[in-house]
Amino acid sequence: MPVARPELSDSRVIAHVDMDCFYVQVEQRKQQSLRGQPTAVVQYNSWQGGGLIAVSYEARKFGVKRSMRGDEAKQVCPEIHLVQVPVARGKADLNTYRNAGSEVVSILSRRGRCERASIDEVYLDLTIAAEAMLADNPPECLETISEEVVKSHVLGLEEVGSDARENVRHWFTRSDASRCDKLLACGAFIVAELRLQVLEETEFTCSAGIAHNKMLAKLASGMNKPAQQTVVPFSSISKLLRTLPIKKMKQLGGKLGTSLQIDLGVNTVGDLLQFSEEKLQEYYGVNTGSWLWNTARGINGEEVKERLLPNSHGSGKTFPGPRALKTVASVEKWLNELCEELSERLQSDLEQNKRIAHTLTLHAHAYKSNDGDSFRKFPSKSCPLRYGTSKIKEDALSLFQAGLREYLGLFNVKISGNQNNGWSITGLSVSASKIVAIPSGTRSIMNYFHNQEESFPQVKLPSEQLIQDAPLLSPSEDSLESGGHLTLQSIEPWIACREGNEETKYSMPLDRQEEDKDMCKEKLPEKVTSICSSPDAEVYRGWEKDQTESSGDYLTVKIRDSLESERGKRKSNKEKGMSTISRYFRSQLSGSLLKAEHASTSKLSESSSLSACQSELPQENSPARGESSVDANLCSQIKLKRPAWSCDIDEIDQDVLNELPKQIQEEIQAWLRSQKRPNTVKRDLGITRYFSPAKDK
Repeated sequence: MPVARPELSDSRVIAHVDMDCFYVQVEQRKQQSLRGQPTAVVQYNSWQGGGLIAVSYEARKFGVKRSMRGDEAKQVCPEIHLVQVPVARGKADLNTYRNAGSEVVSILSRRGRCERASIDEVYLDLTIAAEAMLADNPPECLETISEEVVKSHVLGLEEVGSDARENVRHWFTRSDASRCDKLLACGAFIVAELRLQVLEETEFTCSAGIAHNKMLAKLASGMNKPAQQTVVPFSSISKLLRTLPIKKMKQLGGKLGTSLQIDLGVNTVGDLLQFSEEKLQEYYGVNTGSWLWNTARGINGEEVKERLLPNSHGSGKTFPGPRALKTVASVEKWLNELCEELSERLQSDLEQNKRIAHTLTLHAHAYKSNDGDSFRKFPSKSCPLRYGTSKIKEDALSLFQAGLREYLGLFNVKISGNQNNGWSITGLSVSASKIVAIPSGTRSIMNYFHNQEESFPQVKLPSEQLIQDAPLLSPSEDSLESGGHLTLQSIEPWIACREGNEETKYSMPLDRQEEDKDMCKEKLPEKVTSICSSPDAEVYRGWEKDQTESSGDYLTVKIRDSLESERGKRKSNKEKGMSTISRYFRSQLSGSLLKAEHASTSKLSESSSLSACQSELPQENSPARGESSVDANLCSQIKLKRPAWSCDIDEIDQDVLNELPKQIQEEIQAWLRSQKRPNTVKRDLGITRYFSPAKDK
């Protein structure tokens, strides 16, 4: 249901830019011979010439409509050129059009906040740019006005006769105009300039609407096409909405619009004016009722969100009539095709935009041929998204099977192969949502996605623990952020291992690697382990060297290996660089350590370092009696060092930590993890469960 938002300001300048029969323009740019010719882009299937996706304005003059198929269009306009949309994996491939749309977005975003609404339409918030123009170079002071600006349509102005353009010119240059109208005039100048830049750089034409909010701008952009723009002054809002069919309004084309027509007899937006806000709230609830009341008056507070990239990726296909899918095997075949396309787009988004998706959702349309409840909706299902084509395929199939069991009411039956219970699938799609930018400092995750097949074993996650009913996906920014689970802390264990040794190939999942390291430590006596892992391990380097040379003792070799590993890890950290906040906490804890270590080193140089640690080792590993002994005070000093340098991390107030900047929070959390004793807390899988490997089908 729509939600009412108060109008932010009457002085906002919002533009909606809509490309003119965009798919046709893209094909005409590839084939210049099609310029000016009646042209249509058709679907990939050949039945009756394929369905029309886009129709050029030249073809529309002959009566060709998008609802037609290719053969019918040929009958209406024999000269029409039918161009088939590119095909990949047995379905339409829209990447060519997406990329062309990105070219346009990159140009439009130069002058203001830009929100990409679809492949071929964009919202712009030009308020700041318009205010700057009004302050520095107002329209009434301009000596000349470009022809593209004069061609604008201003709603409410008389446009009949030879004086139409002169009226537009006068409206733009009025010195007595209100500030709101002057801002709209500045917005019209800016949009006209942007449209010309799009034409020059991409060869595409576009139309635009300029108004005080997104709703009005969207309505205005389609009023005068192609290659024109329309301005909606505040005084002309009622004229625009009074006779507008209720079904033409955004969010009123479905059930809500039908309900207004049937229950209240509302056929135009102007008809809503006869109902009070309380009456509308009584019928449709507080939020929807207020939204309808505001809509009838042209009030809309929706903001233009900074979004140059799509907030979801999807791939789908329909199977009408006899082509409906009736077995799980046939569904799996097409799911594999859809998942391959989705995986490619996710990988491209990751590499180009450093973004990662969190949720995989499956949608399907189905009917049952042997049941009176044949049009019951097929339930959508979702689960955490795991990167990798084979994993997406596996999870998508599990989602479908879960949805099918629920659809058929067979909750405890696994349906597979060629088994069928009278169901048919007429539409199938997979989508990835909750896409967020990867936090800074996680550059190594790129290597992870390229190497996860070879770095980890194939482990299948229980699907019943992952699958859930798919929520209604919202394009709002909040929904993207609130559902995210990607954190720096959850990635760091892998990054540390990866960057420390590029050649290391682990034979266990990510969430078990730290436990494996801890188990290695537990094989050594507790005191020796603490010596090897403590910061003052440098004090014992001379001792372990002498001991290794004089004895082949197994425990000594283990100590040496542990120390070498510690030195390698320190070297890796030094090469990577340490974050400022981590260095601060490290210095607080180790400042006294450095002094004590310097003193200890000096004292140890005067005595036998071998005997210095004799009391810390198990009795069976002690050296012979005849060897030198260490000063008792020095040994006690070494024993008392660690408690003095440690801190109780449980006393850290999490509420205070949450108020710090996000980057500092991540660095502190990383430091805290390094201070925790191994195997004392069960680790959360975090991001690993999204990427856990699974066996390829």
